[in-house]
Amino acid sequence: MKLNVYTPLATVLDGWDVAYLRAEDESGAFGVLPGHADFLTALTVSVVSWRDSKGTEHHAAVRGGILEVRGGDEVTIATKEAVQSDDLVTLEAEVLSAFRRAQEEDKAARIDAQRLYLAAIRQICCFLRAEGGKGARLHE
Repeated sequence: MKLNVYTPLATVLDGWDVAYLRAEDESGAFGVLPGHADFLTALTVSVVSWRDSKGTEHHAAVRGGILEVRGGDEVTIATKEAVQSDDLVTLEAEVLSAFRRAQEEDKAARIDAQRLYLAAIRQICCFLRAEGGKGARLHE
């Protein structure tokens, strides 16, 4: 199988020959072998591991993303951020914790933006109610 990993700014892996791939989505870890049925899933912040045709294991930390298996011979991962390394300990200890922190910061920023949006809507509604009351009195 061929493995491709893309971020918005870079091609992290392009056409690596892969004999086996292990990844993780919300339901847990899963494996992909050559000939796998077409498949599409959303990845969690995790480490994707694979063995090349020589049996050497490789890893990449991904900050979520989408994994697609196409035609049983191509695996493509699109992710916000990816770091490829053969040092699994470093990936798990440093990179995954940084990705998880960034994910929590993104979530907090989205919540804050949503709160601001709702506050603005409430202010507009209050303004329109006040204007509506004034306009009704003018027509009387």
